[in-house]
Amino acid sequence: MTVTIDHIRAAADVLAGKVNRTPSLRSACLSQISGAEVVLKLENLQLTGSFKVRGSLNKMASLDPSASAVGVIAASAGNHAQGVAYHARHLGIPAVIVMPKATPFTKVARTEALGATVELFGETFKDSQAYALEEADKRGMTYIHPYDDPAVIAGQGTIALEMLEEDPDLEVLIVPVGGGGLIAGIATAAKAVKPDITVIGVEVASYPAMYRALGGEAPPGGGATMAEGIAVKTPGELPKAIAGRLVDEMELVEESSLERSVQLFLEAQRIVVEGAGAASLAALLEHKDRLKGRKVGLIVSGGNIDSRLLASILMRGLVREGRLCRLRIEIPDHPGVLSSVSGIIGEEGGNIVEVYHQRLFYDVPVKEAELDVVLETVDAEHVCRVMDRLQAAGYPVRILGGSSTGQSTYTCQT
Repeated sequence: MTVTIDHIRAAADVLAGKVNRTPSLRSACLSQISGAEVVLKLENLQLTGSFKVRGSLNKMASLDPSASAVGVIAASAGNHAQGVAYHARHLGIPAVIVMPKATPFTKVARTEALGATVELFGETFKDSQAYALEEADKRGMTYIHPYDDPAVIAGQGTIALEMLEEDPDLEVLIVPVGGGGLIAGIATAAKAVKPDITVIGVEVASYPAMYRALGGEAPPGGGATMAEGIAVKTPGELPKAIAGRLVDEMELVEESSLERSVQLFLEAQRIVVEGAGAASLAALLEHKDRLKGRKVGLIVSGGNIDSRLLASILMRGLVREGRLCRLRIEIPDHPGVLSSVSGIIGEEGGNIVEVYHQRLFYDVPVKEAELDVVLETVDAEHVCRVMDRLQAAGYPVRILGGSSTGQSTYTCQT
């Protein structure tokens, strides 16, 4: 079975009034940065913070009364789990969500709060999925696949209908890709409504599942990524078939691009997005010369990011931009020097956040010491001015690495 525009229009009728019609927001700031005319489809403002509620509702609404009475089962530790749980509760359908044993307690609690029964099984998502499929057969429950299901794909395709109703002159859609259900639905709807529109899929480089599948290559090995929502090793068979016909390009983005895009969304647009939700912006910025002057729709697929991860991303961004730095300063070990150093920093407008005064554990002469000073500054140029003043006063100084590569993204002549 395939998915047609009629299936997607029927799904739109099912979803009407039961999921948010999320805003399509024109972004002046991101348009200026990228050179394209940018429209954001804010699925991070969806009922559970992700587009997943669309497909899960469309699938469960298709069940007959006997199947609904027995219930549904799904395997997920993220957005799909919450989408299924949310609508199962409102439809009065019993729901079981299978999660890996190592799933953070907060995700388990959030899913249970939506009314689902959570069962922990296996070390990986693959283990949980296999168990859920077995239990579906044993219990007579309906398995709700996160992406390889026509009804789920049709539900996700309603996003494109909404976007093109509001902005029929869109020329390009950039879509995050994991298992492929989202881009399969969007491409089906978009190409039916506007055949000349360009649909671009984007994956994180460590999980190029669809990219490789469409090229006839073996699936990737995987690895750590902040884009858990699209960290899929093998795409669905139906999404792959649809993408092979309708998707114009597949692009890969690095972790550093995702990180910067999450930061940019928050600082420039005051929008919180998860790693997968930032993938469309990351792809636009990496290919902005090619897309310059075109009207581009970015699918912001979700906003469920861990608060500690978000805090880390923002702090690392300050380091990259020179707004937070760590200097190592060599000083003679006698009274008054620390006051002199802090005075120079203060005169130059730097704000000292932390100080580590090291005498014992570095390879320095016994009558010398090293200061590690964390400073809040305006920008990289400001850091360099502070360093120049310290150097001129006789205090050798250098920047300590603060990024994931161990280096700052700027250097000073000092």
